[in-house]
Amino acid sequence: MRLWLLLAVSFFCWLSCSVAKEQNQSRPMAKGRRRRGKKMVRQGRVPVDGGYNGASVFIESYKGVEEPKPNYNVIPGNTGQCVFQGITMFDKTVWSPKPCVTCLCSNGNVVCDEMQCPLLQCKLKFKPIGQCCPICIESTHEVSENSGDSPVPNDPSITDAAFVPNKSSRREKYKEEEERILRKDAERKRRKKQKKETEKQRKKLEEQKRAEEMRKLQEEAQKRAEAEIERWKRMEEQQRVEEERMRRREREERERLRTLEEAAERARNELRAEEDEEEEEQEETVWLRGDVFQMPPQLPTPLEFPPPTAPSEPSHAGEGEGADEESARISYVLPQGCTVSDVIVSCENAKLTSIPPLSIPELKSLNLHGNAITTIPAEAFNGVLNLEWIDFGKNKILSSGIDPQAFTKLQFLTRLYMDGNLLEHIPPGLPHTLQELKINENNLQEMDEDSFEGLSNLVTLEMEGNLLSEANVNPKVFAPLKQLSYLRLGRNHFRTIPQGLPVTLQELHLENNLIEEISDGAFNQSKNLNVVVLRHNKIDESRISPFAWINHRNLESIDLAHNKLHLVPSFLPKSLVHLVLVGNQIERIPGFVFAHMEPGLEYLYLSYNKLDGEGVEPESFFGTFNTMTELCLDHNQLTCIPVGVNEMTSLHFLRLNNNNIRHIGEDSICDPMNDEDSHIVALRLENNLLDPRKIPPTAFSCVRSYSSVVLRPQRIK
Repeated sequence: MRLWLLLAVSFFCWLSCSVAKEQNQSRPMAKGRRRRGKKMVRQGRVPVDGGYNGASVFIESYKGVEEPKPNYNVIPGNTGQCVFQGITMFDKTVWSPKPCVTCLCSNGNVVCDEMQCPLLQCKLKFKPIGQCCPICIESTHEVSENSGDSPVPNDPSITDAAFVPNKSSRREKYKEEEERILRKDAERKRRKKQKKETEKQRKKLEEQKRAEEMRKLQEEAQKRAEAEIERWKRMEEQQRVEEERMRRREREERERLRTLEEAAERARNELRAEEDEEEEEQEETVWLRGDVFQMPPQLPTPLEFPPPTAPSEPSHAGEGEGADEESARISYVLPQGCTVSDVIVSCENAKLTSIPPLSIPELKSLNLHGNAITTIPAEAFNGVLNLEWIDFGKNKILSSGIDPQAFTKLQFLTRLYMDGNLLEHIPPGLPHTLQELKINENNLQEMDEDSFEGLSNLVTLEMEGNLLSEANVNPKVFAPLKQLSYLRLGRNHFRTIPQGLPVTLQELHLENNLIEEISDGAFNQSKNLNVVVLRHNKIDESRISPFAWINHRNLESIDLAHNKLHLVPSFLPKSLVHLVLVGNQIERIPGFVFAHMEPGLEYLYLSYNKLDGEGVEPESFFGTFNTMTELCLDHNQLTCIPVGVNEMTSLHFLRLNNNNIRHIGEDSICDPMNDEDSHIVALRLENNLLDPRKIPPTAFSCVRSYSSVVLRPQRIK
């Protein structure tokens, strides 16, 4: 099709050129079909642009082309030839340099024509691929129905009159096409509406889904709130029941005491009657009165009490006809110096030499502190089996004087104090209910594997001031103590950390021993340690193993005061918060020694050491700038404020008294660039070499109140 169209156009152009001049002179062109033509003349041998691209002249029709005057320099010997874009064209040659444009070589001139499309009278137009002019859609159908001899509607050589289809056929086809387009448009609108409906339905489903999720969340929250309210109600009910039980118990105790008081009153009345009958007997006995047991001053203190099993002297009131059974409960006369209050009997410093016989089942606490008791027989507590606390402190009890069955019947005993006696071994037969045991200031010198057998509930154990050492303490002695958390072993003879410490241990006190070394495995089992006190030992920083405690995540407080340290120890625990190094010989704080701690050190006590102006490096306090709360550097040899103090934004207490400080810069203590509120609460600088008149006025800008700064006295006049 394209080749046929090109040949037709070429033929048409050739015919037009031959009659162009006569037609132009004889008649004008038809209205609406006039073509504008221009002639193109090239100067010189070769065109300036080398051919088309602005050098050729475009005309609408060759019918109105005037006879151009040949100005081309024709190639010698070939008159009438043209040169176009470096190519020589023979006369009358027709070519198409680009689509819809046709050029003709005419007597040496290049004349080009752009195809003029016919005016179409249809509403629906279509431009086929490879053609220059659009066509009507009806024409496309007609072309497809006709044979190959049908005229081409886009042929410029055919006038509008030559291409006039049947009007009724065109109207029917146009109507069919319009209906088809309307159907397509309706289908498109329907699909669009259906898509909108689908989208709307999807959004509605999503909203319903979100609403359902919100409803479920609200229901879950309501259920949790109801469960929490129910839990609080149960707790309140339990608390109410417990309070009711306590009130009932108090009422019972008051009723019991009232009964005892009535019995005592009856006993006193009967005693008066007896005294009237037997004037020769001047014995006066004061029974239970109110809440106090008391012996009259004139009653002589017996040298020795009868054993607890022997019955006490009964009152003569029991011989009368109206004797009450309650009076049988008041069967003991307490020795002088003993008192009773509620459920507590106290015989502190009463000069007793044995345990007084008692028969008070409701008794909970017995205080026998500061007497001269030497033995604890098997029947000592037969009348007070509900005891929960016994204090035997500062007596003269020997290990050989304690019967193995003395404590076995006390199934409610939780606290036993035996400080300041003459014990050489742990008392035998201690009840499994015991939670606190104190045996300080005795003569303990041996602990074997069975010393604490059965004491699985023991929480606190104190054995300070004895003769214990690693030589006489079995490493397995602490194995039965499954809940021990507080252990005091100060003032003994340990040279190393005791082995076999319980896993549950949280606080360990080993002050005033002979410890020289802290080895790798010293605290391997005690990963829950929180406080370690090692003051007044002989520890040197070189004898502390790097892996002794650096990986302990719960160890927050270490006391190494009064040892033999010359440097702040490295490899301290990462979790350390509180560090006491008072009274050593520390001369230097190494750089970055606190940098590995998380979250950081808060309390550092370095008083009474040998720190001077060169002992603190710029990186010494690195890692503590945001956490340090209390810093004590008093009683050293510092000549200036240590570097890094002004960067401690959380510092509250700073002690620099009793040093050799001569000068304070305006940014030595407070950072002038920090606009935050004042944070230092107390600052001590007395007993230095400062002249208060030379201190810059902004030196204490971070101190909350100038009254909190202690500057006097100084050691200069």
